[in-house]
Amino acid sequence: MTQDLTAFAQAVFKAQPFSGFIGAELTAVGRDSAEIRVENRPELQQQHGFVHGGVLSYLADNALTFAGGLALGGDALTAEYKINYCRPATGDVVIARATSLVTTRRQAVCQCLIYMEQDGEERLVATAQGTIVAAGAGAGVPGSGD
Repeated sequence: MTQDLTAFAQAVFKAQPFSGFIGAELTAVGRDSAEIRVENRPELQQQHGFVHGGVLSYLADNALTFAGGLALGGDALTAEYKINYCRPATGDVVIARATSLVTTRRQAVCQCLIYMEQDGEERLVATAQGTIVAAGAGAGVPGSGD
């Protein structure tokens, strides 16, 4: 079942042109969780050399929606989310880890923590919370009964 879940999530991720454009990778999934990484490079930075807030925001939104969608058992959309930037994002890799905190039949309230990794050490740079809703009749997650 884990292989089916991973294959399903990877297929959805690969269908997102923007994720490929910025070089993001879906590196882990669970029944209600997701991890997305992107390598830091100059094209993703703002004028001070920090990873741009828009990149962090993309990571939060996408990780939240993956975690919520998996928890809901299928296709999902972001209804809303909020992000807090805690410190400048500098380092080698940005890592977004999201989990569903509460899941009902129609929505999942999810949390995302975003870290910068440098020399094997992680430092929290942003936090986000969002509400993810079922998108209706879409492809279901394998093994979810949908």
